[in-house]
Amino acid sequence: MNKINRTQFQAFPFHLVDPSPWPLLTSFSLLMMAIGAVLYFHGFTNGGELLTLGFILTLSGMVLWFRDVITEGTYLGNHTKEVQTGLTIGVALFIVSEIFAFLSIFWAFFHSSLAPTIEIGNSWPPLGVEALDPFAIPLLNTILLLSSGAFITYGHHALIQGDRSGAILGTFLTIVFAILFTGLQYYEYCEAGFTIADSVYGSVFFCSTGLHGLHVIVGTLFILVGFIRMINYHLTDSHHQGFEAAILYWHFVDVVWLFLFIAVYYWSGN
Repeated sequence: MNKINRTQFQAFPFHLVDPSPWPLLTSFSLLMMAIGAVLYFHGFTNGGELLTLGFILTLSGMVLWFRDVITEGTYLGNHTKEVQTGLTIGVALFIVSEIFAFLSIFWAFFHSSLAPTIEIGNSWPPLGVEALDPFAIPLLNTILLLSSGAFITYGHHALIQGDRSGAILGTFLTIVFAILFTGLQYYEYCEAGFTIADSVYGSVFFCSTGLHGLHVIVGTLFILVGFIRMINYHLTDSHHQGFEAAILYWHFVDVVWLFLFIAVYYWSGN
């Protein structure tokens, strides 16, 4: 009797991942990027170069890691129903951890704003800080981000119903609105009358909106990967786990921004 080749027969529906160097590369790249950012912010020599190198290596690790996962799910058939369920639970738990990250920042905001101390003039915004107008760029960004959430939902439902052109259009508009949001956020940072060093007000503002902006960039990259896979016929009406994970992540970004918009309104002293 011929021996059964374990690569051709598997008695369970789970995926045993092959050894991969990308998690290790991404970890060290993130560490390098963090160290480079600290050195750059404090004016050390070559801090910017180290930050740039860390960013390039992190991006390279993500691209190579995504390539392997796409190959496993699309071409090798390793993403069975059980594997997809596990991936969904993993994404949900990841978002829960992100919720607590933002919760810590909102905690700092409420702690400082509800009972201003004498160090900041017993007022919120602190004395000498010119607050942003919440009905200028923040309101426009709110409209852009909520509209992008609506378009990505439209694209998702179009994909499920087999409407390829509708799915591509909805996803493309989401990416366009996300890029506009990021550009306006950068412009607002450049035009702000305060910096991250201007008391706890500036620190909380830039840490919260900056962390959210980072999530917008990552979410945009996730959706962009789904968009490229959609164009290349990787996604079907019943097999689009990565695209659904990106959509779930994007809706989380939308909800966080709503809370941030309320905070910006309160930051303005209204």
